[in-house]
Amino acid sequence: MAQIQNDLQASTPEIAIGLSRAGVTGVQKAVRIGRGEKLIAATIDCTVDLDPAQKGVHMSRFPELFEEAIEGVVDDDAFLVEDLAAHVARHIVDRQDALVAEVRIVARYPYERRTPVTNLSTQEMVSLIGIATASRERTRRVVGVEAVGINACPCAQGLVRGRASERLLEAGFDEEDVERILELVPIATHNQRGKGTLLLGSEQHVNAEHLVEIVERSMSSPIYELLKRPDELFVVEHAHLQPRFVEDSVRVALATVLDELPQLDDADFVQSTQVNFETIHAHEVVAERHGTVGEIRAGGHGPQAHTELRDWLRA
Repeated sequence: MAQIQNDLQASTPEIAIGLSRAGVTGVQKAVRIGRGEKLIAATIDCTVDLDPAQKGVHMSRFPELFEEAIEGVVDDDAFLVEDLAAHVARHIVDRQDALVAEVRIVARYPYERRTPVTNLSTQEMVSLIGIATASRERTRRVVGVEAVGINACPCAQGLVRGRASERLLEAGFDEEDVERILELVPIATHNQRGKGTLLLGSEQHVNAEHLVEIVERSMSSPIYELLKRPDELFVVEHAHLQPRFVEDSVRVALATVLDELPQLDDADFVQSTQVNFETIHAHEVVAERHGTVGEIRAGGHGPQAHTELRDWLRA
């Protein structure tokens, strides 16, 4: 008869130091988001706090536990991505006997909309993000989105405008005509494809597609997979008439959240991140602001606290 092996993961480690995170990342699963939606591809990361007296966690069991949690979702639950993350986190706490479990789910979601001029139906792919922590006592969750757009650089546009003004004056136009011309004609600049991420932690339901719209509006212009020539003209002109730095996009997204979601509590969490993929440099540029809604509402007044996402999840 085979000898029963000891549970090595449950044994005492040689070095008694607790770990902030131990788990698995990049697990690929098909999940159902919302009532009646088809299965979509998702990536799941899950970690747990590790007690100083425990050598390890059962890494190989995580994918099996994900399957159990996902299959245990009944149709009536109609889970959103953040609900699914919370459900999985609670399941992991129960089955792994963990103090705290943290789950992050990123699902690629087809977002239906219409082109700005020709009104043709087009499908864009956005990322829905659900993050949750669970303990025996409580669960906290975050809903988020990641979407792309275009930013036109204000700095380069200012330089081009200045040089164009000089050339027009040298050509004999007076200053009043020059200003009128420059107001009528879009000024060239270099463009950056941007990726905006918006996270919101609240007990209140927040529509993820509304967050997608906020992210897209925070940039110089949305972009579309399908573009007829009138649509292309609209996107290019719209972007150049609304130039924005990476920092501008973060501030616009946060201001829009406060304006359009006034029901949010001061203790809720918000994070806006913008990455622009440079065209005239070999590097990228990034800006971010995170904190409680109350901290963001305070603006430039009072202490500039910046609560981190993980601190809020575990508060």
